[in-house]
Amino acid sequence: MISTIQTIFQINVSLIFFVYGLVFFVLGLAITLQSRRHSRLSLARRLHWLALFGYIHGLHEWGDVFIPIQATYLPSPAIDVLEAVQLGLLAISFTCLFQFGLDLLRPLPRRWALLRWLPAGILLLWSLAALVWLTVMPVTIMEWHHLAGIWARYLIGFPGAALAAYALVHQSPQLIAPLNEPRPQRMLRISGITLAGYAIMGGLVVLPGPYFPANWLNTETLAMWLVIPVPIFRSVLGFILMLAVIRSLEIFDLEIDRKLSAIEETQILSAERDRIGRDLHDRTLQSVYGTGLLLNATQDLLNQAKNEAASQTLGQAMSMLDQAVDDIRRHIAELRVQPTGLSLTQSLTQLAYGSVLPSMVDIDLILDLPDHYHFETGQISHILAITGEALSNVARHAQARHIQVTAKIEDTCFCLTITDDGHGIPTDYMAGYGLQNMRDRGRLLGGELTIRSQPGQGTRLQLTVPREISK
Repeated sequence: MISTIQTIFQINVSLIFFVYGLVFFVLGLAITLQSRRHSRLSLARRLHWLALFGYIHGLHEWGDVFIPIQATYLPSPAIDVLEAVQLGLLAISFTCLFQFGLDLLRPLPRRWALLRWLPAGILLLWSLAALVWLTVMPVTIMEWHHLAGIWARYLIGFPGAALAAYALVHQSPQLIAPLNEPRPQRMLRISGITLAGYAIMGGLVVLPGPYFPANWLNTETLAMWLVIPVPIFRSVLGFILMLAVIRSLEIFDLEIDRKLSAIEETQILSAERDRIGRDLHDRTLQSVYGTGLLLNATQDLLNQAKNEAASQTLGQAMSMLDQAVDDIRRHIAELRVQPTGLSLTQSLTQLAYGSVLPSMVDIDLILDLPDHYHFETGQISHILAITGEALSNVARHAQARHIQVTAKIEDTCFCLTITDDGHGIPTDYMAGYGLQNMRDRGRLLGGELTIRSQPGQGTRLQLTVPREISK
């Protein structure tokens, strides 16, 4: 029975290698066809190395199908050249996989920055060693091709696949931040586990060689133990990798859906702001004006009647009404936020110190926002609105003596923190329009707004916005 199975595999060896190469070529094709031009996910800028690995590795495996066919027509020197090209494709494909794993771990610490050249360096050393060995050592082309392929798998294939596996398993949440979707994360982890299996089957299980471990763990001994040839296992692992990667690419469709939803929400919010602004201006503000005119006329009558106490009280009411008019005008202006042309740092500084707040409370502004980090106008508007609402709440309700506003970049996240030493938020407080508005703006930014407070111990508001920021 075992010999029959082995005979079947030997007869169909060309078909096996064709399917093996096709699986990896389709992997590269699927990644290429997925449009990632406008994606902000860090995964989008790493996948081209995996696509190159799929293309080149597929071509290498197809060499085992087409080179024997060409051997019946072409002279021996031409076949030697084709086999050398096939060997080069193997090493280059593993180098691309190695580079993919390194890119997944970026940004690297400064002291490890030179590691980004490690795959290219290993490829160069392997190439030089292979050329020297071919010209100096008394070996045939077949022996050279055989042993150089073993070392390509040991030195480049195994560490490259193992590194990519580790990075996919451990970095999957960061690769698709800020989209916290469990299924693509699970697919990326499955891809990593599959690459770990391929690191063993494609990097450690090599053709038989005259030294350890190639003389013990190789394709022939494993085929004897498991009956099934090693290319079958590699093909199955490649097929699982292809399916998992294709399923994980759905994250880019989800990202587009999120962007379209955000655009729609922004349009609805803008239309609602315009409607509220019109209602405030055309109805509420005019009613307040009319009430002010009536109060002014009443005050004139009281002055004529020489009722000083009532006139004084009415004057205070009119002052409060004037203040209400100013507040309504300010809210109408805020509803129609216009671009100021200022950076986020300049805008936050103007918001904090360009108002009456510094006369009421001490403000400590800590901004660590490099100039080369870009924020869109809409993002700045949302951040300023959240900051302004928070500072206004502190000034009106907290009776704080000190406010600290911190804005900085942590890894790939923008963090805004506002703390005060005021009375804190009461435990029975019901969230109103202002707090809900801040949460809505945080959601439109794709971030998270958290508020922590204890009565008598102040309040801490933090906005965290995951983002891929390019220098």
